Amino acid sequence: MSVTVEKLEKNMAKLTIEIPAEEVSAAEQRAYNKSKGRIVIPGFRKGHAPRHMVERMYGADVFMEDAVNDLLPGAYEAAVKESGLEVVSRPEIDYEQVEHGKALIVTALVAVKPEVKLGQYKGLELGLTAPVVTEEDIEAELKKEQDKNATMKDVEDRPVQEGDTVNLDYAGTVGGVAFDGGTAQGQDLVIGSHHFIPGFEEQMVGMILGEEKDLHVTFPEAYATKELAGKEAVFHVKVNTISEKELPELNDEFASEVSEFETLDAYKESLRAKLQEKKDKDFRQEQENAALEAAVKNAEMEIPAPMVDSQAEDMVREFGERLQMQGMRLEQYLQFTGLSMPQIVDQYKEQAKKRIEGRLVLEAIVAAENLEVTDEDREKGYADLAERYSMDVDKVREFFDEESLASYDKDLATQKALDLLVAEAK
Repeated sequence: MSVTVEKLEKNMAKLTIEIPAEEVSAAEQRAYNKSKGRIVIPGFRKGHAPRHMVERMYGADVFMEDAVNDLLPGAYEAAVKESGLEVVSRPEIDYEQVEHGKALIVTALVAVKPEVKLGQYKGLELGLTAPVVTEEDIEAELKKEQDKNATMKDVEDRPVQEGDTVNLDYAGTVGGVAFDGGTAQGQDLVIGSHHFIPGFEEQMVGMILGEEKDLHVTFPEAYATKELAGKEAVFHVKVNTISEKELPELNDEFASEVSEFETLDAYKESLRAKLQEKKDKDFRQEQENAALEAAVKNAEMEIPAPMVDSQAEDMVREFGERLQMQGMRLEQYLQFTGLSMPQIVDQYKEQAKKRIEGRLVLEAIVAAENLEVTDEDREKGYADLAERYSMDVDKVREFFDEESLASYDKDLATQKALDLLVAEAK
């Protein structure tokens, strides 16, 4: 096999791969041996027709397609290795010569990893301020805990107000005609939740227990049921019951019931610590994003379009895997949204380009700073993974073979580069 490399503009390259005729013939023989048991030629028992008779009847190239499929993957992989190029896209294959008795010649158009010219990446001005937990934050957390532990109390001595839970019957009509899904009895509705059509809940405010009333509303133009979209409707409603949340009092007893702490003050301090930990974690992510964005902006590189395409396709596959974990296939999602596969890939291209730029800049910083991954770095990474997935550290180590460990080391190195960006930022 021979390989020639032609470097093109915009970080593209063309590999011309030539596989000798004798290798092609051997691959055709393998294809014949694999399929001859299914071949029927008049005058020969099934599976016993000689290759030259099969080629005479069906054409000299009858086994060529299978031969090419057999040879090309390995030949392409060897060609990339021989070329020394760092290929970052799937190849676009053109068949220059595919003919029985001759060498197989193909070209592979590929994107190669771009060179990055780093700009300023130390001392970056991020303009971020470290977060501090406020009393309002703590009060909001206490309110959430109160809501979780609230009880419902029936209300009989006042009209419906915002926040009440109303049990109601309703019957809707459009133009005096009932419609599917427009009638229900004993339905609970939290006033102010905006679960019903705009205007419905607002008109219930002020109604009293047992009252009946017609509510006039208009379905949104973008309503899911097209037959009702934009239509005016009348709902006849009846209030069956009104109830309100009764919140527990914020005191030491409350604290001891909802936490491990005996006093409200101690519980508040624990909330403060948890909130600060979360804010710090979020702030660290914000710092990393801002620092990397600034370093990318200061760098120079030319990303080849096929590299972006490949990354976008990978991201769509990742999205499909997440959908599958939720019980939906990507094909179903496309049907529901009316999108085609090329359209959803296009939606990911901008995000794909940013991901590529960020990774390339971090890899360039790793090289510029001679950042190396130590055994200590690996062990800390294993411990973090073990904690995240509730596994034993030794079990985590078992997942890493030589290939995956090399990839993991690369991730750890780029994280060190990101840590450096943040540490050096202002």
